Amino acid sequence: MAEKSELVAKSRLINEMSIKHRLVEFFTKWEVLLVIIITLVFVFFTFRTPYFLDWFNLMNATFQFSEKAIMALPMIFIIMCGDIDISIASIIALCAYVVGTAAEGGASIPTLILLSLLVGTAAGLFNGLMITTLNMPAIAVTLATQSIFRGISIGLLGDQARTSFPKDFGFFGQNFISGTIIPFEFVLYLVLMLVFSFILHKTTYGRHLYAIGNSPEAARFSGVNVKFVRVLNFTLTGMFCGLTAILLASRILSVRSNIATGWDLEIITLVVLGGVAITGGRGTVFGVFIGSLLVGYLKFGMGLLKFSGTLMTIVIGSLLIIAVLLPRLLDLYKANRKLKLQAQR
Repeated sequence: MAEKSELVAKSRLINEMSIKHRLVEFFTKWEVLLVIIITLVFVFFTFRTPYFLDWFNLMNATFQFSEKAIMALPMIFIIMCGDIDISIASIIALCAYVVGTAAEGGASIPTLILLSLLVGTAAGLFNGLMITTLNMPAIAVTLATQSIFRGISIGLLGDQARTSFPKDFGFFGQNFISGTIIPFEFVLYLVLMLVFSFILHKTTYGRHLYAIGNSPEAARFSGVNVKFVRVLNFTLTGMFCGLTAILLASRILSVRSNIATGWDLEIITLVVLGGVAITGGRGTVFGVFIGSLLVGYLKFGMGLLKFSGTLMTIVIGSLLIIAVLLPRLLDLYKANRKLKLQAQR
């Protein structure tokens, strides 16, 4: 009888430990932590200002981060493979210059879109080929092309601005979906986010990205064309730079050589904060989606409370440091907990 009671007690203890372990695993997932953090951010700013939790204001605030969030999507693929691209803002500037100049020459809206996408795609392809053909680090190549692409737009445009655009060009970056107060840009971002989520998590190409990020050599021996995937990632990112240039030029209806300056690190911050490991091989599109909303609405709330731009930069930089360090600390915690559980059993 005593032995039976002891077995029942042990069984109950194991069940309790199992439930506790599952709860710990759930609440230490990076995506869950991001949801908790963004909830706290919403609660904080709701109590601090009556203008934050307003549907129109929340939707209007998406104009300020939708373009960066769209650019974060292809950047997921690049960082997932252990690469990085710090030339994206310069490619956007180059594409915007082409759009502005062609618009002043009387080009139609479809022509402007096509030109921007072609220039961005060509620039991204150039990055990818330089990296894979010469076997050079992505950060070195894109650091060089960052100066080249920005230098072209500065050399050709100088301190001038292009402000003549076709009628209705402002729709892409300024208008709302008909009959709603939801911006077109934000809806486009949501659609693209679902597409990228499907590609990363449900297709063979997505599995190749994870494999390359974890071990390029192992992926190569498994039959993955690593060079092709990396080139395609940079080419896709360049194409999205062209798309973003259209959206940005449409929103501000002005093109200058300093357009999108500083966007490189902000976009990388969104991806890393979203849980994509800077070393590659780990991350989700949903995490980056929540990370984009977190940064966007954090800056919106700080703007309502009249925080200085310097303080905003410090807060976002701190988030980036946390995003890099915390996952490693969580991994150490989970590993130690697993060892303790094994020892108890």
